[in-house]
Amino acid sequence: MLKPRVIPIIVTAAITAVVLFGGWAIYNQVAVAAPLEQVVNGISGVASSDKPMMNRDQVDIRLSLTPEANLKDVYQSIASNGKKVFGDRTLSLVFDGDTSKQLDQLWNKSLFAVAEAMETKTYSSIPAAMNESAKSMTNVTVTTEMDDINVYITLKDKEAVKYVVLPRNSAQLEAW
Repeated sequence: MLKPRVIPIIVTAAITAVVLFGGWAIYNQVAVAAPLEQVVNGISGVASSDKPMMNRDQVDIRLSLTPEANLKDVYQSIASNGKKVFGDRTLSLVFDGDTSKQLDQLWNKSLFAVAEAMETKTYSSIPAAMNESAKSMTNVTVTTEMDDINVYITLKDKEAVKYVVLPRNSAQLEAW
């Protein structure tokens, strides 16, 4: 009977693993991440973006927006133009930007009212709650928009901007 040789078996297994995982990584980079990055960077309002991070269920994209960008339009453009690349995965955008203490205070001040509106599905009370909280602050503008998937909130002051995307699906609200 032939005795198996350990070294050739280990070398073969290592080469096979490198080829398989390397091929998967190259495919993921060339066929999925690079086209999605081109889609994101080609959208009006996007200043810059990082490489998309994808797993089985979700696509995470970190990006910076221009000051005049419309949050809802950017999100919808990425979702519709990138759908053929990321398929049924959930899109999650993380916005880089210079927020300010004033905008963070405004968001914290209105968070309970917004959370209650999201939980009770009374979305029409969100703009009123945000504007009521913003009355005491100087040079702050609040923009709220909604579609069938998300609620989009943009808070701006002279020097900073804060973007918030809230999913209308209540099971996803735990993340924010």
